Amino acid sequence: MVGYSTMKKRRRLSVLIYASIIISLAIGVAGASLAAFWAVKLKIPDPQSFNQRKIIQSTKIYDRTGKVLLWDIHKDIKRTVVPFENISRYAKNATVAIEDDNFYHHHGIDIKAIIRAFIANLKSGGVRQGGSTISQQVVKNTMLTPERSITRKIKEIILTLKLEKKLSKDKILEIYLNEAPYGGNIYGIEEASQSFFGKPSSELT
Repeated sequence: MVGYSTMKKRRRLSVLIYASIIISLAIGVAGASLAAFWAVKLKIPDPQSFNQRKIIQSTKIYDRTGKVLLWDIHKDIKRTVVPFENISRYAKNATVAIEDDNFYHHHGIDIKAIIRAFIANLKSGGVRQGGSTISQQVVKNTMLTPERSITRKIKEIILTLKLEKKLSKDKILEIYLNEAPYGGNIYGIEEASQSFFGKPSSELT
């Protein structure tokens, strides 16, 4: 038979377990409530204004034939925006392969890439890899500031998920290719192709 003292210890243990569970649930609910309140108060740019943003481009002056470039007037950014269908498929495929090989399969956030980058950075003792997708980079470059903070990262994730619902993958890739920096004051695949190879991005192999 189980002694009275043993039963008493078991009863105390049960009470402690139940109390721990209740306290943990209370803390979890309180934490979730605070997080939800913080998320509601978080000031996030309106995704509806995304298409209304001003894209800085170079002003190009050609001769009367429209083929010979006479002047390329720009300040800090040299960029020529081109439609998606005017960009070589090789350039598109290479960009996806290098920047975000799971681009057409995720919904804006690639958890595997984040974990892979975290492990790689942990092993190297520094920031060697990034876990941001092409969609996240579009949001970061067009709607947010370059500051590094948890708050900005949360905004980036929320906006990325919204952007993925609003635009097609091809449209997101088009925006990325037209806005990505390619070194110095060169931005966008078209300007990069003209500067480095002397040909339009449609002819890249």
